[in-house]
Amino acid sequence: MKYCFFLIGILFSFSAFAQIDKAKAEAIAKLINAYRAEKKLPNIPFSSKLTEVAELHAMDLMAHPPKGDCNMHSWSDQEKWEGCCYTDDHKKASCMWDKPKEINEYSGQGFEIAHWSSDYIEPLEAVEGWKNSPGHNMVMVNLGIWKEQKWKAMGVGVSNNYAVVWFGKVADR
Repeated sequence: MKYCFFLIGILFSFSAFAQIDKAKAEAIAKLINAYRAEKKLPNIPFSSKLTEVAELHAMDLMAHPPKGDCNMHSWSDQEKWEGCCYTDDHKKASCMWDKPKEINEYSGQGFEIAHWSSDYIEPLEAVEGWKNSPGHNMVMVNLGIWKEQKWKAMGVGVSNNYAVVWFGKVADR
């Protein structure tokens, strides 16, 4: 019950700023899996836990955009989680990777890609942006340091100008 009130409180605090668009999130997941199929890679199953993290992060980014050296993998300290400034040198990577455990006890680490648009997010625009970004593309299609990863879970959240996708090596239980 305490967990339920925690989530209701978070969603209420974001409601004036951000709206979740489940249809666009679903479209992004389908586009990513279609792209993976083109590369002869398996579909990544839907994860309700990683979707919850993605939705909360998209709303947090909308309500509290990162400042200074903090990039879009950062989390504000304005809500019920520990804030962190994720910088391009990846020195605080575990802050992002461990966020699913902190938010909803997802049993593995999560790995995120995020996209911002000056207008409302369009699914194709977000996925094409990630495809054209070498680092994000590697996560989506398991290249480079991600080659040995077997994604068993994916969650997507879209809120106004932000799209967030989380990948995990552990399926929801």
